[in-house]
Amino acid sequence: MPLHTSDALILRTYSLGESDRIVVFLTRDRGKKVGVAKNARQSRRRFGGALEPMTCGRVTYREREGRELAFVQDVAPTRSPLAGIHGEAIGYVGYFAELIDEWAQENDPSETLYRLGTSIVEAMAGGVPIEPLARYFEFWLLRLQGVYEAAPGASAEAVAFLAAARICSPFGLSDVPASPRVLSELEQAHRVQIAHHLEKELKSARVLREIRRTS
Repeated sequence: MPLHTSDALILRTYSLGESDRIVVFLTRDRGKKVGVAKNARQSRRRFGGALEPMTCGRVTYREREGRELAFVQDVAPTRSPLAGIHGEAIGYVGYFAELIDEWAQENDPSETLYRLGTSIVEAMAGGVPIEPLARYFEFWLLRLQGVYEAAPGASAEAVAFLAAARICSPFGLSDVPASPRVLSELEQAHRVQIAHHLEKELKSARVLREIRRTS
């Protein structure tokens, strides 16, 4: 059973039996993987917070030919999106992770998608405002998949934001003008495109709207 160690981005986990967890993670060099983390539910000491969505780290895992699930041996976190964020930004962690999970393909390397995800984590930890960052992420995710379409009748301010997003890093968003009206316009346009290409609405998007209604 070959042993691999790779830079990776944790996307989601769910329970398996009484003690284990299934871990979905995007590696830098070998695409999306799904593995079993033994005793992850019973022993917090073994994995700690390393399995939280959008955690960056070094994942060591084994794969057996003919088996769908890998065996996750260790996760050494290097960056957590939960460091230094609060409020609505916390809700976006699951949103970013779900979007990457939906678009990433198992065993199909996509370093550009991996780098987009890790850059968003760095920006969140660095205090970049979450709403412009979310619109930036949606724009680039759709562009990387080759499905982005400019909304007919988009305002001049929205076009200017997207033009800036095309050439700046996430950290550069702090210098890009973006009014609440423009961010709302882009959010709605991106939501339509994402739902169209995934043929469904994301569960995390509904959660975000509920957070807004109750906050």
